[in-house]
Amino acid sequence: MSSRITDPEQLKELLGIPFTPEQTACITAPPAPQVIVAGAGSGKTTVMAARVVWLVGTGQVAPEQVLGLTFTNKAAGELAERVRKALVAAGVTDPDAIDPDNPPGEPSISTYHAFAGRLLTEHGLRIGLEPTTRLLADATRYQLAARVLREAPGPFPALTRSFPTLVSDLLALDAELAEHLVRPEQLAAYDSDLLRTLETARLTNAELRKIPEAAEARRELLSLTRRYREAKRSRDLLDFGDQIALSAELALTRPEVGAILRDEYRVVLLDEYQDTSVAQRLLLSALFGSGPDGTAPGHAVTAVGDPCQAIYGWRGASVANLDDFPHHFPHADGAPATRYSLSENRRSGGRLLHLANGLAEPLRAMHEGVEALRPAPGAERDGIVRCALLRTHTEEIDWLADSIAHLVRTGKEPGEIAVLCRTAGDFPEIQAALVARDIPVEVVGLSGLLHLPEVADLVAVCEVLQDPGANASLVRLLTGPRWRIGPRDLALLGRRARLLVHRAAHADDDFDPDRRLAEAVEGIDPAEVISLADALDTFLESSGTEDDGLPFSAEARVRFARLATELRELRRSLADPLMDVLHRVLATTGLEVELSASPHALAARRRETLANFLDVAARFAAADGEATLLAFLGFLRTAVQYEKGLDNALPGGENTVKVLTAHKSKGLEWDVVAVPGLVTGQFPSPRSRDAWTSQSKVLPHALRGDAPTLPVIHSWDAKGLGGFKEEMKEHQHTEELRLGYVTFTRPRSLLLGSGHWWGPSQKKPRGPSDFLQALYEHCAAGHGEIEAWADEPDEDEENPALAEAAADHAWPLPLDDTALARRRAAAETVLAHLETLAGESAAGSAPGGVPRGTGRPVVCRRRAVPGRRAVPGRGRGLGLPVERTSRGPRPHVIGPSDPRPPRPCRPDPLTAHPGGDARPRLLGPGPRRARR
Repeated sequence: MSSRITDPEQLKELLGIPFTPEQTACITAPPAPQVIVAGAGSGKTTVMAARVVWLVGTGQVAPEQVLGLTFTNKAAGELAERVRKALVAAGVTDPDAIDPDNPPGEPSISTYHAFAGRLLTEHGLRIGLEPTTRLLADATRYQLAARVLREAPGPFPALTRSFPTLVSDLLALDAELAEHLVRPEQLAAYDSDLLRTLETARLTNAELRKIPEAAEARRELLSLTRRYREAKRSRDLLDFGDQIALSAELALTRPEVGAILRDEYRVVLLDEYQDTSVAQRLLLSALFGSGPDGTAPGHAVTAVGDPCQAIYGWRGASVANLDDFPHHFPHADGAPATRYSLSENRRSGGRLLHLANGLAEPLRAMHEGVEALRPAPGAERDGIVRCALLRTHTEEIDWLADSIAHLVRTGKEPGEIAVLCRTAGDFPEIQAALVARDIPVEVVGLSGLLHLPEVADLVAVCEVLQDPGANASLVRLLTGPRWRIGPRDLALLGRRARLLVHRAAHADDDFDPDRRLAEAVEGIDPAEVISLADALDTFLESSGTEDDGLPFSAEARVRFARLATELRELRRSLADPLMDVLHRVLATTGLEVELSASPHALAARRRETLANFLDVAARFAAADGEATLLAFLGFLRTAVQYEKGLDNALPGGENTVKVLTAHKSKGLEWDVVAVPGLVTGQFPSPRSRDAWTSQSKVLPHALRGDAPTLPVIHSWDAKGLGGFKEEMKEHQHTEELRLGYVTFTRPRSLLLGSGHWWGPSQKKPRGPSDFLQALYEHCAAGHGEIEAWADEPDEDEENPALAEAAADHAWPLPLDDTALARRRAAAETVLAHLETLAGESAAGSAPGGVPRGTGRPVVCRRRAVPGRRAVPGRGRGLGLPVERTSRGPRPHVIGPSDPRPPRPCRPDPLTAHPGGDARPRLLGPGPRRARR
């Protein structure tokens, strides 16, 4: 193999990159095992691409003998493009001199999961895996898990959570078993032994008693997981967790596979190695490191990562993989792999790096080879931090929006600004504040969309349809702008729900053995949980429920009955395709029409948000033509639980301010980054990850592959559990430090950090968190600006937001006058249009009311009819009104049975203002069913 590059200086000149001495050492290292601890912004991707050019250009390896692995398709594409361009720039490959009959090879660069899939395709038969096995998409995973739950014989008395939650719990436990290569029998044996041990333990408090409850629930969930795995096997299906687990099994049990791959790939690059799981580490080390037989081939593996940016422990990543790489991938003589460091940051100014280094000091002490970040020469005084502590949460959002608006007005492009939040809870307020200042804004990611009100309303209806016990979702609907139920009637509805459960559980006076036996056979549980939806059904005329005499208002009775009817009709279509169900809900609730009628700029953004959410649902449904609402809700529940970049959505290319969670910002950068919510209890968050002692979906620490790095319980008593909880808090504190480090190393020139004393609903003041206090001290030392710093409230001071909430308000809430006027104008336009159609139909109809040449009645507008499959995509936008009957919405037909135009509008008790004002409603006569 010929050599075209002989000197590092020649490489710098060819690529046009002034590599630092650190980078040059990593690039030109001999082809042997090495790990590069690359700090934030230190150019790790550039180094990996240059290393490929060096090894190929010096004749040590052919391009097709290079394997590169990373986590996302985007990262794999970027690395492949960097390598390809670098090879061309260095003259190693010449695109103009390629022989079409003998094209040169190219490096193989893909994701870790794609590599595992290819491994199983080529060698899966060695462990009995059929080549016809297909990969499950997310939609099919949730669909199959939901089907398994529905068909499971039960009973499962310990599984008391809602159905969509159990779907996500089942998948979570299955994934943890796969990530740590734990067989179901091992988990069953562990929990059985644990329960036997706890039988003799003194469980003196509620938290201790949760441990056996969680173990019992985990055993039941494990039985469902086994059924789910059997369902996958019977259909020749695999998910991503199965891919990695089976690939690891293949590598560990078939050493000849490792020999084949080492011969095929002489050089291996492993990107973001701190985010690999235990199963991925076992797979890679068995193939290219200390194999299953303990031999050390000394293969040329280069792992790149940063333990300070290991923020994905919640989804199975183990930072210990990076720390222990030298021992998992030793040299041929058994010596640990060589460790290198990259610490010169070419992204951020020196004053920003000073802040990040201060936060990361405890992390550097925990991990070998991590050095403090240094700015590029000449950038020592670049970068600035501005911080503020405001009195209230509302004032903080206003300060944030005003600061961003000022930057945009003074020339900063919106696309160079990002708002990073610990959770998505503040997304609606941030979006509204920026839109009010005419700043283009984009909320990134599914978890962010789910917190916006228009999407939350749609999901709430779907939750109530699927689960009668979804009380929180039903309360959101009842107190929302459409139904506007007051607190008194809402409390009475809750009382009726409790009475229904009490009657069912204590109906001794009406004890009928035959009826109780029939109920038992049908699976009816007399000790049913309280359900507001059941109480709502009692307002239907056909409910047959005895009146309990509760003093509901007349308006509430009408609204409860209307909503109960609406939900009953919508439930009839739950078996329809997912998109049909969602569009039917939108058509029935009129959510899109309401947004279209609003004169506010925010409504336009919310219509875009709703369209984005429907796009997510359409992609989910496209992956499985039979995707149901239940499976989709399980998918959404998982996104809500993990607001940390679970979905793969990336910021779009539009010139907009990006609003996203801190977890999703990893690997991205902007000129300006704003971080609100730096208050005690929020960021850093004191909440630890789900504990296996109380959550059935979590694998016990003792069974995990990274058990030595995790807290343990030393005794089954209050002291032992207390010690475990303290260790978990310390563990969480470390993870929050890593997340803060990632967040504060995203900006190139300006970091805005803010907090508040009074939250939107807290009785006690919050105050600055450790992160905001660090920003304050950094600015006070002359590295930034303190724009506002409110004094701590007095001890007897009350939250002004609560005082405002406690003030007297009109109820139901007054309607938006401007929006109401627009709706009325639209209704008048519709009526005039219908009268015109009616006149034309009467003048131009053949006998019998059928227009000449059509052979059918004139239908003003087609709308989804309950029980009939809707056309996907219909029902969107502002259209003609539709009559609503007890059977739900139906088209208004002008035909032989209805030659007259509709009657005038009359007030609707559902939307009537206390003063008698009402939203217009079209009531037409005509048949109960639409004529064809």
